[in-house]
Amino acid sequence: MFDTMTMTKIVGGFCGALLVFLLGNWVAESLYSMGGGHGDDHAQAYVIETGAEDTADEADEGPDFPTLMAAADAGAGAKVFSKCKACHKIDGSNSTGPHLDGVVGRTIDAVEGFGYSGALLQVGETWTPENLFHFLESPKAAAPGTKMSFAGLKKPTDRVNLIAYLDSISQ
Repeated sequence: MFDTMTMTKIVGGFCGALLVFLLGNWVAESLYSMGGGHGDDHAQAYVIETGAEDTADEADEGPDFPTLMAAADAGAGAKVFSKCKACHKIDGSNSTGPHLDGVVGRTIDAVEGFGYSGALLQVGETWTPENLFHFLESPKAAAPGTKMSFAGLKKPTDRVNLIAYLDSISQ
């Protein structure tokens, strides 16, 4: 029933069909290609001015720091603090990082028994709410060389809520 010649014909038929398909694809691409657009040397035909570029810069700024702090929620900051619990404690004992109770208004490298990297002194002398706000956005950018490996809190509301929470537990 199936001998070598029949198998050769079947395999040859599949190879021939594949060859016809690939050649048809190549011809179709050459006939219907749009051309260009693969490099950086293409030019846009026209530009419609919508003014979106101007409003995007204004929208990115958002409310200023005092407005954000006035609307801060310490309860929501307690939830944000869960991201900090891996390295920081609020019971007065140090962990991987220094304890954070009383951090708002404290001198930056004032915790006894904790070895600071010295890079934090680039932030300022004390942990004011403004200094904390900018530091918590991106610790590596605010204090290059810091040992703190946390990526930061991108949302301004999360940062002010955390600062309000830390300020409430220090009182």
